[in-house]
Amino acid sequence: MNRRPLRPGLPGVFAATSSVVFPGLVTVAVSGLVAMGCLDRPIDVVDPRITSTIVEVVPHSGVDKIDIVLGIDNSASMADKQQILAQAVPDLVESLVNPPCIDEAGLPLPDANQPTSPKEDCPKDSRREFEPVLDIHIGIVSSSLGGHGGAVCPDIQAEPNCNNEKVSKNDRGHLLSRADACVAGEVVPTYADKGFLAWDPEQKLNPPGEENLGTLDGSVPGLVPALADMVNGTGQVGCGYESQLESIYRFLVDPEPYDTIEASSGYVKVSGTDDALLKQRKDFLRPDSLVAILMLSDENDCSIKETGFYYRASHSDAMPRPRAECAIDPNDKCCSSCGLKAPEGCPTDPGCFDANGDVMVLTKSQDAVNLRCFDQKRRFGVDFLYPTDRYVKAFSSLEISTRSGEIVENPLFPKARPAEGVPVVRTPDLVFIAGIVGVPWQDIARDPADLKKGIKNAREMGADGTWDMILGNPAQGVLPTDPLMHESPDPRHGKHPITGEQTDMTPESPLGNSINGHEYDTLGDDLQYACIFKLPQATDCENDPKCSECRDGTANSPLCDPADPMMQVRAKAYPGLRQLDVLRGLGDQGIVGSVCPKQVEDRTSSDYGYRPAIGALIDRLKSKIGGPCLPRTLDRNEKGAVNCLLLEARATGGACSCDSEHARIPVDPLHAAAIDEAKARSPESNWDCFCQIPQLEGEDLAICQNDVSDDPVTPAGEPVSGFCYVDASTDPAVGNPALVARCAASERRMIRLVGEGEPSQGATLFVTCSGDSSP
Repeated sequence: MNRRPLRPGLPGVFAATSSVVFPGLVTVAVSGLVAMGCLDRPIDVVDPRITSTIVEVVPHSGVDKIDIVLGIDNSASMADKQQILAQAVPDLVESLVNPPCIDEAGLPLPDANQPTSPKEDCPKDSRREFEPVLDIHIGIVSSSLGGHGGAVCPDIQAEPNCNNEKVSKNDRGHLLSRADACVAGEVVPTYADKGFLAWDPEQKLNPPGEENLGTLDGSVPGLVPALADMVNGTGQVGCGYESQLESIYRFLVDPEPYDTIEASSGYVKVSGTDDALLKQRKDFLRPDSLVAILMLSDENDCSIKETGFYYRASHSDAMPRPRAECAIDPNDKCCSSCGLKAPEGCPTDPGCFDANGDVMVLTKSQDAVNLRCFDQKRRFGVDFLYPTDRYVKAFSSLEISTRSGEIVENPLFPKARPAEGVPVVRTPDLVFIAGIVGVPWQDIARDPADLKKGIKNAREMGADGTWDMILGNPAQGVLPTDPLMHESPDPRHGKHPITGEQTDMTPESPLGNSINGHEYDTLGDDLQYACIFKLPQATDCENDPKCSECRDGTANSPLCDPADPMMQVRAKAYPGLRQLDVLRGLGDQGIVGSVCPKQVEDRTSSDYGYRPAIGALIDRLKSKIGGPCLPRTLDRNEKGAVNCLLLEARATGGACSCDSEHARIPVDPLHAAAIDEAKARSPESNWDCFCQIPQLEGEDLAICQNDVSDDPVTPAGEPVSGFCYVDASTDPAVGNPALVARCAASERRMIRLVGEGEPSQGATLFVTCSGDSSP
C-alpha cells in the first residue's frame, strides 16, 4: 500500500481580535510580517476591530498520534450507561483508525465500497476523509477517589452487590482495566501490562501493540472487544460522591498527586507522591499527541477539596447550620457556616446557637448524606468543592500551581526539548473534552425533532442561548432557563423551552413530560431528574439485588412501569452542571452530549445511543488530524493570495539551505522579527536555518485548490509544491469543496500544503495569517 504521512495543517483558530493565541507571542512581532508570493508589501499594524491573526506551531507530520482517556462514573446506576457506551466503542475507534472514503464531491462512498481496514486504499477517484490514525493509546479512569479524607467511602469496603466481597471505593485516578468490578484481580489484558490499550497496526511500538480491530461481540479478538470489556468492567460499585473532574485531573495534570490522605484535629493532610500514577501517566501520555477526554456520568460532579476541613462533606456527622444570609443570597459576604467564625463585618447570627450556646446542626431531613454535594453554599454556608475554574485551567493553561502554590509547567503541556528528541509538543488546541452528562438531548440538538442532524458545537450553543438554557450563570446564581436543569429535591415548575411541555407533571399524570416523565416524591433524599430514557431490557427489581430504583413497589418514580411498579423500564440522569460549566469554559475544545440517549433500539441509526456525542467528538478531532479547519474566512487579493507566512525552522548544524526547487525560499529581511520570535519561543532548539514555504500562484494555485489527490501534478506531470487557501464557505467556493468536506459546516476552509511544501522531517513550522477576515 502506498500511504503518505499525515498532512500537517494549522492547529489553531482565529482570534476574535488581533491578540495572539499563544502566551508570550507579542503582537507587534506578527503585525510587521508580510506574506510571500504575490504579496509585496508589509501588512499594516493590525486593527483589532477588523482583523484576525493566526500564529501557530505545527509539527512536521501533523497529528499522528492520539491519547484517549475515558473518565467513567462508576457509582450506582451507571451499569446501563456503561453498556451503551461500550456499544459506541466501534464508532469511537473505527472512525479514527479506518475513516471513510469520500468522492470528489466530499460525500461518503456506499458501505459496500468502503475499505474494511486502514491498510486498504480507497477506490479510484476517491480519498480518505482524513488519514487513518495508526498510533492510539486508550485508557480508563473512574470517578471514585474515596472519601477525600472523610469516613464515607473508605478505600476498601464490603459491597452487598458483590456478595459482600471487598471492592475499591478509591481508584486514586489510576488507569483501570477491570473485567469485573466485583472480582479483584480479574482484568482485561493491556499493552505490556501498563493499564491501557495501544493501537499499533504497523507494529512500530516496542513491544508491538494491537494490530487487529476485532468485533464487538468478541468473536474476533482485538482492540474493540477489549475496550468494550474494560468499559463494562468499570462497574457501578464505586463511591457515591463522584469526583469525575478531579479524577481526570489527577491522572493527566496533577503535578504532585499525593500518596496518602488523612484527617486529624479537624483538618485533612496529604503527603507523599503517588509514583505509580506518575509512571502510568508517563507511559500513557505522549508529549506531542492529541488528547481526547470522554467523560460519562449521570450525576453532577462532587470533587471535594482535599485541604483544610473540607473533608467534612464526606463525613456522616451532621453539618452545622448555615447563617441566615445564605437562604437569601448564597453570594452574600456574610453567608457562611455557623460552625465558623463570623466573616469580618458580619454580626453574630443568633440562629446559629441553641440555648446552651452550642452550634446548631442540621437535622437528617435537612442534611441527607446522599445530597451532600448539592447546593452546598446555600445549605451549609460553605462550598466544599474545587472551583470548576481549576479544571478549565488544567486543560487549557500552559502553567498550573502545585498544592503549595508554586507555579509549574502543566504536565499536559510540556515544554519542547529538542535535545531530548521532543522538538514539538502539544498545545491547548490539541486537547478536547466531551462530556456525556445529565442534560436533555433536546436542549443540545441542532434540530430537536431530528437528532440525526447532530448536536450543537460550543459556538452554536453560545450564539443561540443554549448555554443559558442548560447552565445559566452559576457564579451569579442565575439558574438555567430549562427548569429540568435545576437541581432540586422538590418539584420544579414551568415549561420546557424547547418542547413547551409542563415540567411539573406529577405521578397522577405518569410520563406526562417526554423528557423526564414527571416529578416525584423524593422523600428529601434524592434530586429530580434532568432526563430519563427507555432501557433496552426491563429489570425485575423484586428479584435483582442490584436494582434499587423500583423496589418499593410504587409507581411514584418515572423509572418504574406503572402497570408493574417493581419493574424498572427506564434510567435517569441528574443535571450535570459542574461538568457543563467546565465544557463552556473550554470553548471550542468542549463538546456536550446527553447521557440520556434518544433511542437504544435501532443500532443502525445515527441517533442510536451515544453515537451523536461520539460523532461530535470525532468531528472536532478530525479537523485537527489532516490539518484543521478554519472558523473564519481570509480575504484574498486580486491574484487569489492570502496574507499568510509559513516559516520553517530547522537545526542543520550549519548546513542551512533554502532551495526553491524544494519549495523553500530565503526569508525576506522584512520577516526578521518572525525569526527572532521563533528563537525566543524555543531557545534550546538550536535552530540555525529558517526558510519560507511559498504560496502558490497561477496554474499551480488552481491545481492545489482543486486536485484532491495526495500528490497533485500539472498537466505536464510536474509536481505542485507549496501552499494554498481553500474555502468552501464562500459563494462561489474557493477551490474544491471535497478538500474541506471533513470540516464542520461553519468551518469549511483551510490552508493546504502540497508536494514538497510539507514541512521537512524534524522541522517546526510557524504559521501566521494576518489581515482582514470575515466570520
